[in-house]
Amino acid sequence: MTLQHKIQSLMETLDPSHLEVINESHQHNVPVDSESHFKVIAVSDQFEGLNRIQRHRKVNQLLAEPLQQGVHALSLHLWTSTEWMSRNGMVADSPNCRGGGSHTH
Repeated sequence: MTLQHKIQSLMETLDPSHLEVINESHQHNVPVDSESHFKVIAVSDQFEGLNRIQRHRKVNQLLAEPLQQGVHALSLHLWTSTEWMSRNGMVADSPNCRGGGSHTH
């Protein structure tokens, strides 16, 4: 099972109404087929009543094991259904890589 699939599976335990686990490693200076940079977009009513830090802590705790397997960056976008609807389902694009190694993509 890929790291991306592990993250997806664990995030499913939050019973999300919307979930995207995006491997953005290809946008960085890492070897081809790396699984080091992820963007997670999750909409779950389990985030109701939790502030941003509490939501991040909840997800980081949930993903503790896969995060120890070489994840360098994890971008979390965590909302309740109401918040997601008010955003019209829009999430900002991730910024471009600002440097690093010189691996060929």
